Amino acid sequence: MKDFSIKLAHRTGELARVTNALSLYGVNLKSVAAMRLDDQAMLHLIPDNPESTRSALNAANIPFDETEAAIVLLENRAGELTGVASKLSEAGINLEAAYVIGVSDDLIELAIVSDDAKKAKRVLE
Repeated sequence: MKDFSIKLAHRTGELARVTNALSLYGVNLKSVAAMRLDDQAMLHLIPDNPESTRSALNAANIPFDETEAAIVLLENRAGELTGVASKLSEAGINLEAAYVIGVSDDLIELAIVSDDAKKAKRVLE
């Protein structure tokens, strides 16, 4: 799965600008995470169509980074994220983002974005 990260100014309308650009290209978002960091905001998203996402963002002159996300399925209980974070740390993998992309019964599907996606996938299998 592809994760797109977009740095935005922390001001009114920035999220709408991005989502409008994506909607014009028919991009459906499977998951979104956003947060403010001082005077900026960071948006992470997983789209249904990476090619259309690239086209939409480029057409709207919205800079982005695209990374492969490792997907992990966790039981919904205390300590599960600790296990994931520990495995990544022990393997020397730096975590850039982690966010929920799905919930089903007692399972949580988590996207892990790191500085080494291939290694993260191997470590988390």
